[in-house]
Amino acid sequence: MLIDAHCDLLYQLWRHAYDVNQSNKLQFDLTKWRNSPVRIQAFAIFVPDDVPAYKQYDVALKMVELFYEKIIVPNPDIVSIKTKKDIENIADHQRGAILTLEGCHPIGRDLNKLKQLIDYGVRIVGLTWNNNNAIADSIDHPHGKGLSSFGHEVINLLNDEQIWTDVSHLSIKGFYDVIATAHDVMASHSNAFTVCPHRRNLDDQQIAALIKRDGWIGVTFVPYFTKVNEPVEIDDVMKQIDYFLKRGAREHLGFGSDFDGILTTIQNLETVEDYVNIVEALNKRYDKSTVKQITGENFIRKFPRIKV
Repeated sequence: MLIDAHCDLLYQLWRHAYDVNQSNKLQFDLTKWRNSPVRIQAFAIFVPDDVPAYKQYDVALKMVELFYEKIIVPNPDIVSIKTKKDIENIADHQRGAILTLEGCHPIGRDLNKLKQLIDYGVRIVGLTWNNNNAIADSIDHPHGKGLSSFGHEVINLLNDEQIWTDVSHLSIKGFYDVIATAHDVMASHSNAFTVCPHRRNLDDQQIAALIKRDGWIGVTFVPYFTKVNEPVEIDDVMKQIDYFLKRGAREHLGFGSDFDGILTTIQNLETVEDYVNIVEALNKRYDKSTVKQITGENFIRKFPRIKV
């Protein structure tokens, strides 16, 4: 079962009102999804920071509305994933959709807003995007502060609710604060810094920390997180996977494409349909057990939410 932990379709539907069923403007639409090997897709609520603070939560709620009205309700073959059992019970003809939050800036300092998003089905919470917020600083901020007192309240809530804490985009100090306090940790869309030294990637110490905490890492298809120089090809994605495996991440690896959150793409990996090329490359390079772990088993095994 192939699982992808991050795409920004909801943002594109909100910003541009594209046709969710089929659009040549989208890297991910429902037709492309059904023509791809991806069985479960995570859909991020991403509110851009040019939205005024007082409107951000309303925009987040609009994306929740789009998730249900455009993806779940009209399509009986697509089910909302809220617990591990939902994944385990998915039928052969079905696909699963997971709601996530990319950056907690829309909740401000109001924990009840995060509780409401969890009630609506959010199961992965990224603490920051590239902007700072009341919880922590992002990796883009020079001061790089860690979790605030409110940030610790957020982690306590996520722990109680069995929700993944996502460290992609988070400051280094914030990363290690999460490692020390969160029960369930992931980096939904980050590559290896040693292979491609971009600040958004994970260095060897962070990779080791995530492995030690039994976390999960989503290899991403952002070209400039994958390789320093163009062209960027599928083999460059494989080199990222090779490196993570070398560092001992066999039981911790998966994918977080970032489709529709990127303006440029990797060659032969332009849309979700092109996941067939990734699967082919995986099967040529690794044994069946490793391929199954990377494509989905690791994600399913670590999915934290048990309670309904």
